[in-house]
Amino acid sequence: MKKELMGLRKKNIEQLNAELLSVRETQFGLRIKHKTGQLNEVSDLKKLRRKIALIKTLISEIKLKDK
Repeated sequence: MKKELMGLRKKNIEQLNAELLSVRETQFGLRIKHKTGQLNEVSDLKKLRRKIALIKTLISEIKLKDK
């Protein structure tokens, strides 16, 4: 997670928003698989929720720093 955080901190807001959109699309696909019983690794949903929260936190940090 620490390496992932360092990689995300190097990105600007536009790149973070694109990453957020990509992760949310992945999350949607996994939620559909979970509901239909095709998802074996349920922990992936939790990992993606945490990644979404991390990206949103970084976006708000950058916005506060710019003010």
